[in-house]
This record gives sequence, C-alpha cells and structure tokens, in this order.
Amino acid sequence: MAEIGECSATNSSIEYWAKLIPPDKIYADIEINSDETIIYSETKSTSVEKREWCKITRNSDLNSATLQNRSSNAIIVDETLVQKDDTTFIKCGSEIISGPVRDGHLSYKFKMLSGSRICKGLKISVDVEHAKCSICLNIWHDVVTAAPCFHNFCNGCFSEWLKRSQEKHTSVLCPQCRAVVQFVGRNHYLLNIAEDILQADSSLRRSVEEIAILDSCSLIQSNLVIGSAKKRNQKRPHSVLGQEETGDLELPCPQCGTEYAGFRCNPNTVHLQCHGCGGMMPSRFDIGIPQHCLGCDRAFCGAYWQAQRLQRSDTYATCNPETLKPISGRTISRIPQLTHENNRHEQDITGRCISQMGKTLQDVISEWIVRFNNREIDRTRMPLNHAEMITAETHICNECYEKLVGFLLYWFRISTPKYLLPGDATERENCWYGYACRTQHHNEDHARKRNHVCRPTRSR
Repeated sequence: MAEIGECSATNSSIEYWAKLIPPDKIYADIEINSDETIIYSETKSTSVEKREWCKITRNSDLNSATLQNRSSNAIIVDETLVQKDDTTFIKCGSEIISGPVRDGHLSYKFKMLSGSRICKGLKISVDVEHAKCSICLNIWHDVVTAAPCFHNFCNGCFSEWLKRSQEKHTSVLCPQCRAVVQFVGRNHYLLNIAEDILQADSSLRRSVEEIAILDSCSLIQSNLVIGSAKKRNQKRPHSVLGQEETGDLELPCPQCGTEYAGFRCNPNTVHLQCHGCGGMMPSRFDIGIPQHCLGCDRAFCGAYWQAQRLQRSDTYATCNPETLKPISGRTISRIPQLTHENNRHEQDITGRCISQMGKTLQDVISEWIVRFNNREIDRTRMPLNHAEMITAETHICNECYEKLVGFLLYWFRISTPKYLLPGDATERENCWYGYACRTQHHNEDHARKRNHVCRPTRSR
C-alpha cells in the first residue's frame, strides 16, 4: 500500500492513474499511482499541517474507485457525509472535502487520467461503400436487416420494396441478392455505425427533405415475419388456402386459417411477433388499428385481436387488450417504481403530498394528462420515443405508461409549492445534481436527506 503526500517526487517511469486536484492553486495536485493509496496531505486551509485522512482504492472496472475515510472526523464526498472508517464510491469528477463542513477545509476534485482508462468501445473500420443501401445507394438511414441473407437497407427503401412485392409477387425477394426474405427487423448496431460515418463525413448526409420522405415511407417498427405460412407437404400443388387444407399448413396466427372481420392471411402475408405474448398477427398498417406502442415501437397484439373480435383460446397466443390502450383510457392506483429515478424516499414524499391534498394518484395524473395534451409541459426529458407525436389518445403499452406517469409526477412535484409538501420534505436542501444525481442510487442517507426532484445546478 502506498502513502501519497502532495506531489511526490516524480519518476518518469511511474504511471499515475488518478489525481486529487485542489481548486486553490497554491496547493499541489496529489498524484496517485498505486491501486491502494493512503492520502496524507493538508486538510485545513488555515494550517500547513499534513495528516492521513483517506484511503483510495482503484476498482476492478478501472473507471471508478472506493474511498475510505481514515480521519478522526467525517468528510464530505459528493455532498454526502462519510463517517470515520466508512467507504463510498467515487468517479471522475467526484468532489471530496477533507472535513465535515466546507468552510475551513480543503476540497479536491477526483480526476482519473485518460491514459489509465480501458476503452470499452471497439473501433471498427468500415468501407463506406459497404454501409450503403443497395436500393438508394446512400448511407443507411434507420437501417433494417433482411434474413436469412442479412443484407441491409434503409427502412423507407425496403418498406416500399416490400409493399410492391406483396402487390405483384407471391414472395418477397431481397433487392440485393434475390434470396427469399423470411424476416426483416431494425438493426440498432448498424444504425450507430451509420451515424458515426455521417459524423465523420458530413458530405454523405442527405437533405432534411429526403430524410422526411424516407421516414414517411418507413413501415418496419418491430421484427416482421414474412411468408411464414408454408406447406409442410411440398409435394402438394400450390393453391389458394382452403379450409380443408389447414391441417397441412403451419399457421402462425388465427387469421391464417380462418377469416375474421373480413380478413384472412394469404401465403405471403407479413406477420408481426407480439412483444407481450410472443404470438403472431398480420402486419396491417393501413387499417387504422394500432399494432405498435408509439412510446417504444414494440408490437403488441391485444388491440388488434380485440378489433377483429377474436375470442381468446389456447390454440394461439394472444394478449389481453389492456396491454395496448390509449393513454386517456388508462387508470393507475400506485406510484410506479421507476418514478423519481427509482428513489423510494421521493416516491413516498410524492404519495404523502397527494394524500394531504385530498386527492388520489389517478386525480393527479388525469389533471396532468390534460396539461400534457395541451402542450403545457416541456417534453425534452420525456423517456418515450416520438415524444412530440404523443397525445392523450395515443396507444401505448403498460411499461411506457408507467414511464409517462413518472414523467408527469416529476412535473407535479416541481410545480407544487413548498408549503403543500410534507413538513420533513420542506427542510431538505436541493442536491446539486438534482434528478441526475448518481449518489442517490447507492447511498440511502443521501437519497433521503437531499431533494432530488429538481433540476441540476452543477454538472459532473
């Protein structure tokens, strides 16, 4: 174990992995080169006396450290008191004050040196020509991958190809290799690569108008199963599906074998797999029945099968209609766990605040959905996709509804006057980092003593 004082004699062969940097430049930086280091330095601005006051241990992830208080008094780490012999996590940017109060004690900023970090990312060299859609010959936009050939295209380009193929042919062929496409889905990994290429060479970017046209054509939101109604006995001649033939076919969904609400699948019908139950439904983007949650773009079949008047049975997996409903048609009786960044102390304060007002959670959410629908709320931090498109009549899934409720409860709290909060909540000071505070997730005392339902006033 090394013992480090202020700016020890420097040896060019020593690799330092971190520093403690005082804001006052009359004090030297404390450089750390051992995986376990005792810090021995000045602790008070009124004294030049040096003392042992903390131990810093490098964590195995090489991107954080553990600090132990070795002084006789408490110290402050990221606004939280750390008592004698207690430990806490620190990361690059953590502020450490060498005493129980800020006044009179030295403060340090913990900085990890870039040369000591392990790069988690993987650098990939990609020929730009290999990152182009073979339909439009531009860099992929909202890239989708076809299987089993694994060729990649723009979502809008392939969606148009898919529509034309369904109208004119019995199967969908890959535009690049002409293999029969059985599956197509969005490829988030290649989407990131395409974005990196465009950042590196802005001349490859398309115009705003071109992007808007592509987005308007994009139909692939979740994974599509294409042409899966295949005959098991290939010796029988191909014909239009008849009721007598259904015993020889793989029927992915109820409408592949039976007509419901005037619709029956054909052998080339594209199918969506429901995220909720894993069952299949035909992809029908032109009938006005929601099949995707707008908040997460995942497919759910409950609303579709309800509109088709299908009775649930054990033969096919189908969702409860409650899995995909309009926001205005939903109710809620408990505060979701993810509310206020999973801080249970803030959730408890919000619950007591609502009770003191003589309201129910549903009363509050109904009021704030009206404000949301009237666009009285800034949607910048809204944790749902297509935030600007969502209204009270939008169909979303249960998970996205809980995220929306948590978002609305944040606005409810910051809009509530202090005198309407429970007494113990009004006495707390705001955390500098507000809702973005990381310490609240692993330090119960800090999560309880500071208000985190507020905007950050300091960045890390």
